[in-house]
Amino acid sequence: MSTSTKMSLPAEWDDDERMNFLFSEFKENREVNTLDWDSKMDFWTSLITKSCRSRGSVCVNLQDLNKTFRRKEKCPLGLPTVLQSMARSGKLQRESEFAASVDSGWLSWGMGLLLVKPLKWTFSTLLGSSRVPLEESFVVIELVKEKASELLKAYRSSELSNSSVLSFQELCTLSADICADESTLCMALLQLQRDKQVIVSIHEGEKIVKFSQPGQDRVSPVNDVDIGIHQLQRSEKLLGERVEKLGVEAEKCKDEARLLLREGKKSQALRCLRGRKRVEKKADTLFAKLEIIRGILDRIAQSQTDKMVIQAYQAGVSALRLSLKDVTVERAENLVDQIQELCDTQDEVNQTLSSGVVGADDMDMDALEEELKSLLDDTQPDTAPVLPKVPSDRLPQNTPGSDLLSSLPAVPQGPLTITDEQLEEELNNLTLTESGLQQMKTSPAQRFELAQ
Repeated sequence: MSTSTKMSLPAEWDDDERMNFLFSEFKENREVNTLDWDSKMDFWTSLITKSCRSRGSVCVNLQDLNKTFRRKEKCPLGLPTVLQSMARSGKLQRESEFAASVDSGWLSWGMGLLLVKPLKWTFSTLLGSSRVPLEESFVVIELVKEKASELLKAYRSSELSNSSVLSFQELCTLSADICADESTLCMALLQLQRDKQVIVSIHEGEKIVKFSQPGQDRVSPVNDVDIGIHQLQRSEKLLGERVEKLGVEAEKCKDEARLLLREGKKSQALRCLRGRKRVEKKADTLFAKLEIIRGILDRIAQSQTDKMVIQAYQAGVSALRLSLKDVTVERAENLVDQIQELCDTQDEVNQTLSSGVVGADDMDMDALEEELKSLLDDTQPDTAPVLPKVPSDRLPQNTPGSDLLSSLPAVPQGPLTITDEQLEEELNNLTLTESGLQQMKTSPAQRFELAQ
């Protein structure tokens, strides 16, 4: 297989039995075996596209395909049928038809292609022909769209994007890493022109290309302003090259004068210095002209920016006027008054609801107090515990221990029906009684000192 090493061969390429089937001709009737027909067609369609992509080309012809896919001194016999099928499905298009469908003016270019061939191909029907010329070139639509997209992306990401109009030579330099040759570049430009992203023109024998700018759906026609800007940019480039060349020449004269002075040739060194002064003066004159051109280009760029800003202002004013069409100051004041009135009404309603019914609450409070009091009375036990009476007589001081025990009151024999809460309450009462007794035993003066 005489193709580029960049392309990897399919796995079945070394299978002789499989490749004998793939290299055979197609059956005249697809309905005989649709599975074999479709598998063979898919194989060659994919391989043709892959081969063109690996070579960086967007065009293909039968003669090159026979050389590319030659295997063991055999060429695929079904390639003409494959090309016809791809053309029928829109995957391929004749090169001449592709160019003619965009703009007949492109044919005047020549473009390094064979587009100036007689367009008799256009009037013949490829689908009905059983023979495909070996040298007839076809454009792979998928690949040419890819190249067109890459070219547009490369332009917009480069420094040349500041210029909407480029010369064809500048474009060739820009697309050197994208398009393998000039033919591929021209096909990509044809696709971009079909997509309304570029327009090609010829001015004073020079091919120029105008690109659409970001935010534009389609490129605008080339006008006098574009031509003027392009001429200024071309003049700027030429003057810059001349100034740089004169600078190199001036340095050369200076070096020669230094060398002659070392050799003792003073008169010749003076002549070299005079020549250097003339070159520098000429360079200064050209540099002044270059600055004028750059200033004009800056003003043009600024005017375009101002124009864009003015258009944005106009669009904003139109939108604002449309949005405020039915809005007036009186209507706004009326709406604000209505809103304030509704807010006041809502506040009054909330205040009324929160105040409640005054008479009903006053009547119910007395009844509730009586009911609460009765509930407290019901919670008291029916029979309070009978506690022994505390003796009030003082104990005799010289009473023996046995007499002391006999003088104590008898222990109650009945069952105790007192609860823990009642015991706690009695304990508190006893504590309060003891504290009262202690206060009674103290004199008024002592109580006064304790209070202090």
